[in-house]
Amino acid sequence: MSYNDDELGIVRVAADRDNQAVAAWVGTAAMNVATEKVVPVSADFRDVLAELILARQQAARIGNNVNQMARTLNAGGTVTGAQLDALSAAAERAIRRLDEATRQLMRERQRRS
Repeated sequence: MSYNDDELGIVRVAADRDNQAVAAWVGTAAMNVATEKVVPVSADFRDVLAELILARQQAARIGNNVNQMARTLNAGGTVTGAQLDALSAAAERAIRRLDEATRQLMRERQRRS
């Protein structure tokens, strides 16, 4: 294997982080990829995954709000139009985030094919 100075610096940092010699770290990393124990991903992929996690959390909060409103209505209470509008807007934002993250993942997958 050969690396330019910048690449070797990156590999050294990773090997040091894992408390391994450079050659041992490279060998382990190569075997993990070759045996599909790990699949390399781009920084964009990590960003998209983080976005999916945030969108999922938002969707969970929306579901919680829907349940709270249902309990209120079932107990004879009222839900205002403003509350319903806010919930609808939050749901739209979460769906847009999920849609965009899904499109990004599909683009990432196409680049790898």
